[in-house]
Amino acid sequence: MISWVSYNFHSFPDSLLCLSMQKCKLSVTQQESDLLSAVHNLIRTMNESNLQGMNSGPCYASCIRFYLVKLMKLSGYDAGVCASKWQASGKVPGGDHEYIDVMVDNNSGSSERLIIDIDFRSHFEIARAVDSYDRLLKSLPVVYVGSFARLKQLLGIMEEATRSSLKQNSMPLPPWRSLAYLQAKWLSPYERYTHSEANNNDSNNINDGSSCFNHNQCCGYLKRLQSCLQPGKETERMLKARNSESNRRMKHERWRHSLLRPI
Repeated sequence: MISWVSYNFHSFPDSLLCLSMQKCKLSVTQQESDLLSAVHNLIRTMNESNLQGMNSGPCYASCIRFYLVKLMKLSGYDAGVCASKWQASGKVPGGDHEYIDVMVDNNSGSSERLIIDIDFRSHFEIARAVDSYDRLLKSLPVVYVGSFARLKQLLGIMEEATRSSLKQNSMPLPPWRSLAYLQAKWLSPYERYTHSEANNNDSNNINDGSSCFNHNQCCGYLKRLQSCLQPGKETERMLKARNSESNRRMKHERWRHSLLRPI
């Protein structure tokens, strides 16, 4: 079976997107890798009862984010839940988004803001996707942990892949699939909250059980998330990515040297 990262001369742009994705995934720093491992471990320790006190109203997985921030702060991280919001501008619709950020010290001695999105892959799910797009989508991390620079690269790759998939189905690119809209989710002005601030905001609310359905949804999502983060699954995906890149380079070297051989 031919690996999906192999060159396909019938869909050369898709091959370039795959190679760009591999390069982006291999650019993870040690600091990002360590933080990713810590986030995965903390998510795996969570259970349904932890979510009940996080939010008394409709939260759409906000309770998971706030409890994850609580665990991260207990582990010594400067983490918070960020709620971004932006107005419609031109063809870009308005909207809002919620994610986590962590302030870390980099090698230069200054602070860097890293992003954690616990539902990253779902931002790129589209209808009637072609096979090459589905493979690219499955190569994305379920939970994104990393810098803005790498995030922008992934957004650019996925927007181009979305455009290509829709074009093959004679479908236009909707405004909410545009690169500008995707970037707005993480690059727009935001308010930053910690777990303790969330509890203070909800302290005057009485949980009468009306939000039970919403929390059931969150509990269901937590189970699916933990299933995706089973020990070894993400590591295996990273090893496959590295091995694919290594094999591609070896094949390229063998091809290049074969051209230099005397006839």
